Amino acid sequence: MSLGVFSEVGPLKQVIVHRPGKEMERLTPSNMGELLFDDVLWLSQARRDHDVFSSVLREENVDVLWFDDLLETALQLDEAREHVISRVFTEEFYGVTAAEILAQYARTLSPRELANFVIEGITRAELEEKVGTIDSTLVYRLGPDDLVSPCLPNLYFTRDTSMWIHTGVSINSMQMRARRRETILYEAIYGWHPIFAGSQFAQWSNGLADGYATVEGGDVLVVGNGVVIVGLSERTSPAGLERLAQSLFTDLSVTTVVGIMMAQVRAQMHLDTVMTMASEDTFVKYQHLGMRETVTVTRRADGGLTVKSAPADDMHDVIAQAMGVSALRFLTVPESGRDAERGQWNDACNLLAVRPNVVIAYDRNERANEFLNDAGIRVLTVPGGELGRGRGGPRCMSCPTDRESI
Repeated sequence: MSLGVFSEVGPLKQVIVHRPGKEMERLTPSNMGELLFDDVLWLSQARRDHDVFSSVLREENVDVLWFDDLLETALQLDEAREHVISRVFTEEFYGVTAAEILAQYARTLSPRELANFVIEGITRAELEEKVGTIDSTLVYRLGPDDLVSPCLPNLYFTRDTSMWIHTGVSINSMQMRARRRETILYEAIYGWHPIFAGSQFAQWSNGLADGYATVEGGDVLVVGNGVVIVGLSERTSPAGLERLAQSLFTDLSVTTVVGIMMAQVRAQMHLDTVMTMASEDTFVKYQHLGMRETVTVTRRADGGLTVKSAPADDMHDVIAQAMGVSALRFLTVPESGRDAERGQWNDACNLLAVRPNVVIAYDRNERANEFLNDAGIRVLTVPGGELGRGRGGPRCMSCPTDRESI
């Protein structure tokens, strides 16, 4: 099977999604900040909304792969099971005794049960019901309803931890602790699931071993013509950008990485919360992103990197020049500053293109969607009232593994 993503807007062929599950019921007002949420979700409605999202994808002839099914299949192999168990239940995180108990329990589970366990986490009361009294320093300090093993509620944003660029995939080192275990699960899927294990593709990263050189998929746009744009946000570091660029340049079809210097704020946590593409020459941009300083990274003849900076006023020209075109169209919804801020918070710019000039967007952004339709961009709407509480939109909820070039 051929895998690869060569643009942001070419016909989308295959995508990984995750339907929110029991992990969402672990969110509480006291832990939601630690788990990177601003509110708790109404799970049954979030699942219904996500079902609409996946249905729209299938109606557009996109092959939808479910993350938990991929993980379950991978975990049928002993090597994949041990990869996950040994890396998730570590002494560094749990201490010696709890790590041993959790790993022993995990080894008794079926592939589906193990997949659910590492995604949903487990409370002290639930674990003691399974294995009896637990003598562990970690467990002694927890109440019955406290999580011994954390849940992964951000997993439905499948874009960030795993991103495909041209002929390979980057399984990312994540900035926030709440998301770092997701990397291990993607390693199991890409390493052992038959869809991927039997395919030839490059790996652009080293997973958790990349440490502080973090890159997250929401910051990466594969804009075409051999160019990749990376947002230097609160989640993607300068070291992550340069290490990704150096790795990508081993593929001669990737010629340039453009870095955009973003504000280090949660409201703009990823580049795709403020700028995405709708067609091969059209970007949709948040009003208050404005113009930002950029760096253009290219390969040197000796294999090193050349980095050239440019002032904020040149941002659009820098991107156009890198892509080898005379000009690009940047669309910004014409609205008041306060309305623009509300729209950005509700992911008005977070568009998932299924083909040129056809995008998926949240229905709640009525003004932005009307503006895009008037600009010749067909908007397919999906419910965003619950799913958007995690501060991510349709692009965030999708990990394309196969997309045609333009």
